[in-house]
Amino acid sequence: MSFPQRWEPRAKNADFGFLLPAFAGTGFAAVTVVKMSIPGSSGIEVVEAVLKRETPARFVFAPNYWQWFAHQQNHNTVPEEIAHCRTQLDLIKYLALDVFSRNTYCDQKRCWFGGLAKPIFDGVEVSVNEYRQGSDRVFEKTYQTKAGNLTERLRYVADGSTLVQEKFPVDDYNSQLDAFEQLVSARRWEFSADQYARQQQKVGDDGIVVAGELFSPLKLLHISLGAVDTTYLITDYPDRTRDILSIHEQAQLDLVRQMARANVPAMIAMDNLDTMFHSPSYVENYSASFYEKAGRICHEHGSTFFIHACGQQKDNLKLISSLGVDGLEGVAFPPIGDVELTEAMELSGDRFIITGGISAAEIEELTTKKQIFGYVKNLLEVMQPYKHRFMLSASCNTPINTPWETIKLFRDAWLEYK
Repeated sequence: MSFPQRWEPRAKNADFGFLLPAFAGTGFAAVTVVKMSIPGSSGIEVVEAVLKRETPARFVFAPNYWQWFAHQQNHNTVPEEIAHCRTQLDLIKYLALDVFSRNTYCDQKRCWFGGLAKPIFDGVEVSVNEYRQGSDRVFEKTYQTKAGNLTERLRYVADGSTLVQEKFPVDDYNSQLDAFEQLVSARRWEFSADQYARQQQKVGDDGIVVAGELFSPLKLLHISLGAVDTTYLITDYPDRTRDILSIHEQAQLDLVRQMARANVPAMIAMDNLDTMFHSPSYVENYSASFYEKAGRICHEHGSTFFIHACGQQKDNLKLISSLGVDGLEGVAFPPIGDVELTEAMELSGDRFIITGGISAAEIEELTTKKQIFGYVKNLLEVMQPYKHRFMLSASCNTPINTPWETIKLFRDAWLEYK
């Protein structure tokens, strides 16, 4: 397999509609940025180096403050020091960190991921009802197919600044399978290269916007029926299920091609890959074809293909890397995950990129400067041999109750030992 020698990160764009519509982020406010003095150490340069599996001038540090920052804004608890920041990107720039992110543009009140690719429906009418219940915001979306209506309900929970799914669009697959197949058959996605370009322009030399617009056939079932009914559906209707998943795979591969042609340097399937829900046998049977084909398309166009990881990864690592996937976003080690980072690096081969290293467990347990500096120093020493395919990041997200001082201490420790 050949990999590109040159990247074009200041590229194009998109507008994703999950099962609910997503909208682009709001305005961008400029902040004062502390520039790195090491040659070749700008955010975009070090991220590009890792994407090419070249040793960067320093470790990449691309944290995820998406939910944390939104929560502070929602509850008027933004620290005075960063009161001038209007977006997560403002915050990252203020801290002089790197950007390798698929949520600098995503509207977290309406979707878990996406915002650059618009869903197009042929023969299915879609209506959205948005209303408030107390401090929460509720979204009900109805798909009107010839075989009947499918309705899902999402709630943005104000107390936790998080989106939860209260009702799956398919809650009785025995009677709704025809409608579900019609929905999947009617949907395709249209990527906006211009919107991507605008988002990348906002990031500038600080890094790369990842196109987080994709989800595998297996993830389609998880977000449409839930994990439990997914298993039942696969068992009860194996042939029908494969047909439906094949239709979704083709539509998603078309989206991959659109993004690749727009010179997007990195894209990601937002699958929450975890062996509890994505067992090796399920991955082989229902996701491997998509992963392998998406990776091949990306490499043919000089792009890279990632999967979002969440939870236990050990039993899938060799399989995932064998499919030509470029890396996993957010690998956590025990107690949240089930594999140490060094072991994950060895299991996945010598070209597999892993991001992670700071999970909710570390945020909660490490409270003093000595503890945080000691942890980061040891982690970066251990990861030195893998510097060319590792990005220090959150192993999912940054908890909403993380103290501002803790965020700064992790930044300061990285600056000390990078």
